[in-house]
Amino acid sequence: MTSRVNKLALLIDGPNLHAAAKLLGFDIDYKRLLTEFQSRGTLLRAFYYTTIIEDQEYSTIRPLIDWLDYNGYTVVTKATKEFTDASGRRKVKGNMDIELAVDALELAEHVDQIVLFSGDGDFRSLVEALQRRGVRVTVVSTISSQPPMIADELRREADAFTDLVELRSKISRALSHSANSPVPMSLGERPTRARSGPGLTMEPKPAES
Repeated sequence: MTSRVNKLALLIDGPNLHAAAKLLGFDIDYKRLLTEFQSRGTLLRAFYYTTIIEDQEYSTIRPLIDWLDYNGYTVVTKATKEFTDASGRRKVKGNMDIELAVDALELAEHVDQIVLFSGDGDFRSLVEALQRRGVRVTVVSTISSQPPMIADELRREADAFTDLVELRSKISRALSHSANSPVPMSLGERPTRARSGPGLTMEPKPAES
């Protein structure tokens, strides 16, 4: 066994991961997810990316964002707009791809491995760029859903692929948690932090008990 410390970071495409887990029929316990990857090396950062609809008084994602912000994650959000298209369907414009890519490239010189929770094929070029910098990239998504959530080109480019099905027993939310809460909410509401950079001299905050 090598004595080299495996320094890693998690980059979570929130909406993509949520959709994949729902297709597989389980909810993610983000406290367990953090613990699982802390056991695999020195976890420098865990980023969670999501958009929030502008001018929406209450968002169902807000309790999750607040909890993550308190429990070891760096939450990166961006206001986006909801609109109705020509056929009358409600749509949301905006994504976090650029923000995620910038953070990944800034992290590259500080980590050995990046774990990307997304199946979006647009991240193939990012994976290639990270690999050129000597970073090993593991992609977490699923091929077990119909249709598969991961783009074939992203899966082929990654150094390793982990199907969410393989992680389900380790990161799924216990049935005893309230169905109305996306995560264990023991700390109450808190405003989301402003978007910040990696801050790599700090270790992740320990999860609150």
